[in-house]
Amino acid sequence: MTALGTNTMKALVLTSPGAFEVREVAIPKPGQGEVLCRIRGVAICGSDPEIIRGGLAGIWPPAYPFIPGHEWSGEIVEVGDGVIGFTPGDRVAGEAHKGCGYCRNCLEGRYNLCENYGRPETGHRHYGFISQGAYAQYNAYSIRSVNLLPPTISFREGALVDTVGAGLHGLELAGVRPGGTVVIIGPGPIGLLAMRFATALGAARVIVVGRGARLKAAAAMGANAVVDIQQEDPVKAVRGLTDGLGVDLVCECSGAPGTFAQAVRMVRKGGKVSLVGVPPDTVVEELPYKYIVHNEIAIFGSRANPNVARKIIAMMAAGHIEVADLITHTFPLEDFAKGLDTFVNRRDGVIKVVIEPNGAEG
Repeated sequence: MTALGTNTMKALVLTSPGAFEVREVAIPKPGQGEVLCRIRGVAICGSDPEIIRGGLAGIWPPAYPFIPGHEWSGEIVEVGDGVIGFTPGDRVAGEAHKGCGYCRNCLEGRYNLCENYGRPETGHRHYGFISQGAYAQYNAYSIRSVNLLPPTISFREGALVDTVGAGLHGLELAGVRPGGTVVIIGPGPIGLLAMRFATALGAARVIVVGRGARLKAAAAMGANAVVDIQQEDPVKAVRGLTDGLGVDLVCECSGAPGTFAQAVRMVRKGGKVSLVGVPPDTVVEELPYKYIVHNEIAIFGSRANPNVARKIIAMMAAGHIEVADLITHTFPLEDFAKGLDTFVNRRDGVIKVVIEPNGAEG
């Protein structure tokens, strides 16, 4: 028996492409520099359905059986050798990435772009993608991939730190002009939170481009203006809202075909485009090359959420960023299939679904 009184736990296990079940598996042991965490909340991410379907089988995940899940929060129950600064009982929010720590990109703080990606023998981890993930009652994580969570932030809210981080990283890469205007394309969970962070970073006006219930949610959650792509041409509408000048920054959060070119056309001379949404490999955009050159349009690719979790937690704790209203549904691990169906098929006004492997927070 372990200190937990058992050697096994419940976990969502992918058994083959498109097939999964909740089963009993061994509780992992924390290694050097790792902590064992009791998982209290895991948010379903837009990348999870593709991993579960097996669209990237052989890469994400590299093999079966596999436990997915990467947007999580929980509490430390055991520490491995060499761990300093964390103790059992600490509340934490996790990150998906841990770089090797010694390649050029890691040394520059860009561990999301680790040059040893996919080589676990170097110390690299990508939890829930190529390393075992969080849809389980427990998992072991490097201390480089956990951040302390104050008691004023619930575990459900803590599971969204990763979600917020994707949008914030994209905004930080491009830079938000204080007093400027920002467009958010795609009012999914990442887009809605990017909308809020754009305002927190100083944007005077945030315009959200999208459709349906989520565009209505954006209007209710603080957008200064919304553009319905089913009713009007988004580029003309954004230009119309800015006296024909265009906006300072577009943060593309949908990854949908055509939106990259639209984003370029929306920005003003000297404007910026940050690409946060991840498109399918089949999407190839035709861009206005000369327009980009003559107007000095800067374009930023953005991957994941490096170096932002502690900022987000501090902002959430101070009440400057609200995430609780995006959590529309919660399910126990045993009802994961229902939670996934709710998320994928956008049932009942869903925005964000949180799975609770160890029961709801008391």
